[in-house]
Parts: sequence; structure tokens; C-alpha cells
Amino acid sequence: MGFKGFTLPVWVAAAARAATEVLVGQPFEAEQKLVLPNQKGLLCVPVTSGSLLLDRTQAIGISHCNSDLSLDLTSGLEIWACVQWQEQLLDEEQEVANPSTSWLNLVAGFGVGKFESSGDPCISEFARDLLHQNLRPLVPLGRSLRLEVIFPKGAQLAERTSNKAFGVVDGLSLIGMQADAQESASPDQLQKTIEQLRRKCTHLNCERAITLVIGENGLDLALKLGLSSDSVVKAGNWVGPLLVAAAEAGVKELLVFGYHGKLIKLAGGIFHTHHHLADGRLETLTALAVQQELPLNLIRDIGQADSIEAALLMIEDADPHLAQKLWMSIAMTVEMRCAAYLARYGSWTIDLGAALFDRQRRVRWAGPVGQEQLVLAGVNLEG
Repeated sequence: MGFKGFTLPVWVAAAARAATEVLVGQPFEAEQKLVLPNQKGLLCVPVTSGSLLLDRTQAIGISHCNSDLSLDLTSGLEIWACVQWQEQLLDEEQEVANPSTSWLNLVAGFGVGKFESSGDPCISEFARDLLHQNLRPLVPLGRSLRLEVIFPKGAQLAERTSNKAFGVVDGLSLIGMQADAQESASPDQLQKTIEQLRRKCTHLNCERAITLVIGENGLDLALKLGLSSDSVVKAGNWVGPLLVAAAEAGVKELLVFGYHGKLIKLAGGIFHTHHHLADGRLETLTALAVQQELPLNLIRDIGQADSIEAALLMIEDADPHLAQKLWMSIAMTVEMRCAAYLARYGSWTIDLGAALFDRQRRVRWAGPVGQEQLVLAGVNLEG
């Protein structure tokens, strides 16, 4: 596979492999050939440099992210992967019997996002698997490798993301779920997603519910909750057309799943959720707060809040019960708006549910249909 736009985890893995190669005495390779999890073929990824450091017990690999997408804030991002052997040695017999033994210590360096609650690196299973598959063959049995990933401009760029809304601090997260970068707002990506949706519907014969997830965080959380990857489709920002495509494909049950700061746009009738096209979230929240008859002074404060998350915390501080009631009504409004959107384009029999998660990645709210679908999927709402 030749060069094209790749997601951030691919560039990190390439830099890390280049660094590990020189650490074990191999020459620097400017083009790294990566193995992809559960896929055939090799991915050819250019790397800027790789070199030993200090007393030759450490090495660094450097790459520059290129997703080949417009409006991508990681474009040109410099990536440092610093590797060194750890003092602890692993039992070789135990490693042979159990290859999953922890031989890799991944450290979130400067500019790499960490979960505020635990301090652990924010990394997807895909990104972790990518590192394991491409570094493990280079690490001798019994040795343990420390890998510190650094994004020199990561902390600065993270200020322009919604990472803090998901409890991720100090930098950019590694939550890519695939190798190829995708433009979530482009018509080409919409067509690719519709084709993926149709393939999954054909495979499932629409006997099970399809889950339409919004964004990488939604996809990552859905899979961690145990929702089947066979029935999960990442929507990107084209929510409306995908609702129609799902109905046309014969889907009978559809769950729209995402972060509350995204899905509230659907409650306001906005079905292309990219922030460059439309926002209106605080206005929608204010209008629904009026419908729920929240106190006038609280409604005024909501309208002046800096963000949806700030408004939510404000309401919860004032009255947790009222906040829960408001957000459950928002989830129900999302379901109603989705049904109304579909009704504009045809007449289908489809159960449309909605479920929203908060910044701690807790599934907090769902509409009446969404609650039933979550129960069937074995997922419980958290308080």
C-alpha cells in the first residue's frame, strides 16, 4: 500500500518502529513498512529521522503527521517517539506461554492527551494494537521497552479540540480506529459511509439494531461497551443522509449514539453536525430549558455560558434532578427530530432511538426508544 493520508496512530507507530529499529542495532529506514491489525499487506509510511541518543541506550524516531485532509489541525504535527530498555526483565518462559505479558510501557509525554481521572494515555485499541504488532517483533524475549510519545505542539493544538469535554487533558489523544484518514465533512466520505452501512445491513439482514455513532469518541466508547462492531457505523457529520440511507436499506431499529455536545444539535434540527457549518447548541439548550420551565435566572445563565459542558455543570449544581429531567427531554427530542427528518423523505417503519454520553464517557441519557435499545444491548444508563 503506497503513501496517502493516514491517521495519527499510524504516524506514531512509524516513528516508534524507526526508533526501536536503531535501538536494536538496525540501520535507519526512512520508509517504515507497518503491519495493520487484522489486515493483509503492508503500509508504507515515511519517517523523518531515527537516531540513537546519549550512551546508545535510548533512541528517537521523528515523523510528521499528514492526513491529507482539509481543516485537519494535526496536519504537519511533529511526532517524537523516544524508546529505551527498562531495567526489569521478563520471564522468557512466561512470555512464550503468554505473549500478552506487558513488555511495552507506553508513556504519554508532553502534548499527548491523558485521562484526567487516571493519568493514563488516551489511546484506542486500534492504536495500541498497531504499536504491539509493529514493535513486538523487534523486542527480544525477556526485554521490556519504554516508549514515550511526545507531540511538541500537542498541548497548544488540544486547546482547539473538545478533548477536555471527554476528560482528556494536556494534549492530543490517540483514538484513531483505522489507518486511513477520513474527511468526516466531505461528500466522498458520506458515500463511503453509506456503502459501509449497506454492506453491514446486507450481512445482518437488518435483524439486529444498527448503531450510528458520532465521532471517534463515540465509536471507541460503543465498542468498549460491548456493542458489536458488525452493527456499529461511524456517521461522521452527515447524520441526516445516513438516517435516510439506513431506512432505505431496510433497517428496523436504529440507535443514534454520541456525545451530548454533538447530539444536542439534532435536537435543534441540525443534521450536519460539523462546527464549520452550524452550531446553535446553547440556543437549543436554552429553548428546551424554557420548555421544561427552568427558573428564569438559570435560563439566562445558560444562554451566557461558555460551552454546553459549562451550562450542564451550572444546571447540575443548581438542581441535579432538574438537570437530569432536562437532558432526558433533550434525548427524547433528538428521537422526535430524527423521526421528523425521516418523514420528510419517505415513509418507513423504523424504531429510532437516541443515547447520549457525558465528558466522563458515561452513558447518561436516552429517549424512550433509546432506553429500550440499550437494555437489549446490555448497556445501563449511569446516574
